[in-house]
Amino acid sequence: MHERIRADLWGHDGARTLPNMKMTQSRPPALATGSASATGTQRYRERFSPAFAADHFRPLAGDLHASSIGAGTYLGECGDPDDARYTQTIRLALSSGINVVDSAINYRCQRSERAAGLALREAIAADETSRDEIIICTKGGYLPLDGTPPDSRAEYKAYVQREFVDTGIIGPGELVVDGHCIAPAYLDHQIDCSRDNLGVATIDVYYLHNPEQQLDAVAPSEFQHRVRRAFETLEQRVAAGDIGSYGCATWQGFRIAPEARGYLSLADLVGLAHSVAGDSHHFTTVQLPLNLGMTEAIRARTQRLPGDRWVTLVEAAAELGITVVASATLLQSKLAAGLPQPVRDAFPDQATDAARAIAFVRAAPGVCTALVGMKSASHLEQNLKAAH
Repeated sequence: MHERIRADLWGHDGARTLPNMKMTQSRPPALATGSASATGTQRYRERFSPAFAADHFRPLAGDLHASSIGAGTYLGECGDPDDARYTQTIRLALSSGINVVDSAINYRCQRSERAAGLALREAIAADETSRDEIIICTKGGYLPLDGTPPDSRAEYKAYVQREFVDTGIIGPGELVVDGHCIAPAYLDHQIDCSRDNLGVATIDVYYLHNPEQQLDAVAPSEFQHRVRRAFETLEQRVAAGDIGSYGCATWQGFRIAPEARGYLSLADLVGLAHSVAGDSHHFTTVQLPLNLGMTEAIRARTQRLPGDRWVTLVEAAAELGITVVASATLLQSKLAAGLPQPVRDAFPDQATDAARAIAFVRAAPGVCTALVGMKSASHLEQNLKAAH
């Protein structure tokens, strides 16, 4: 199993210390109606803009106003302590000027979605925010565990067979590399599970999670076919009101050279969306790593546009009308301390290395939101200083 898949399926470090997969978290009693809106996010912007830099709020997915720093939920253990930390910190973030929350159904065995959903419900119940002010984003593609990791590979395989194959959610040949699927029935199932976990009727941005993973198992022509079918499903869910828009969240697909396996062409993806729904398609957003150590999105000319022009991902996105969201802003905390002096000198207004690393991503032209994992009030406070 590839290292990236192992991390996504079994936790951030591949640890398997919990004995079973019994779900310990309670699911939300009801789905919060509504979704992020231009009016709601503008209201949020007006309430918090005075405390931040003029460019803290930026357009996302067309008409939404998104904070330039978003709350990420990838890292952590699959247990109640980290659930509580995420819930408390996300709720505080929503009342501090962050209105973008990003997750994925496989993060921490679905616990990250559930913790984020609880934070949103608590904030709404306390009248600290309203549903139309908050942009909820999540991802589907990797098979999610439920509550805790399996104790063995055999237990994992039995779980997959029982929950996804025997039920017909995943058909023959649709699962690749033991843990990735973007087939229509599977995406339908995952969207419903994520809505349940998050406690929302509508997910504002739904990403195909690392679709380039499919290219480890299928030919490019089959990959195009699978992505097109996925986009058809996502357009149907937009029409049903279950998601607001969709995109692709990638790890390497937009950063690598065109001849490399796993390479993604943004123009081709937009073309597939156009072939499904014409000019009214809802492919709006891409997410990829961007940080001081991974600068390909703004440096490498990996994307081809008409006229045989090779440009960076952010340049291609700007021309194609796609929003760019940056992940791994702190490179899983590796950039939160110990930056070289020239980098520190480049950001004299920032007091910490974490704030400097975030400020670098915020300053990158064409980037809407820099996602940062936050599990404490002190980290939230430090991170927000990058936008003051």
